[in-house]
Amino acid sequence: MTEKKSTNQFKNKRGLERILAALSHSANGMRSAFRHEEAFRQEVIIAAVGSALALFLPVTLFERFLLIGVLVLALVVELLNSAIEAVVDRISFELHPLSKNAKDYGSAAVLLTLLLASATWVVVLWRMWCRW
Repeated sequence: MTEKKSTNQFKNKRGLERILAALSHSANGMRSAFRHEEAFRQEVIIAAVGSALALFLPVTLFERFLLIGVLVLALVVELLNSAIEAVVDRISFELHPLSKNAKDYGSAAVLLTLLLASATWVVVLWRMWCRW
């Protein structure tokens, strides 16, 4: 059986070379988001402070994982929202209902994730307070 070659010029790496290229692309994406996306910078600060706080709170290992996990999830969703916005803007700056929908859906996803993160923190901190 012959090996199928990718027709996409960007998908021609294999093995360790592919992994290293993916890591490089990921680092570039993180740098770009931090430089150009104010919301991402704000959420990185919140995630850093929240993660440090979570490490010192008298909570269970699972609760600590939840507290940090929802902050990381918020960063992931913000990156996806920024990617959607970039693609929409790449296509056209013209006002169009579908473009607005795409951006609004991405924004709604970020909002829901931030609400989930907030609720998680409130519940875990409340449980911690009640255990005292």
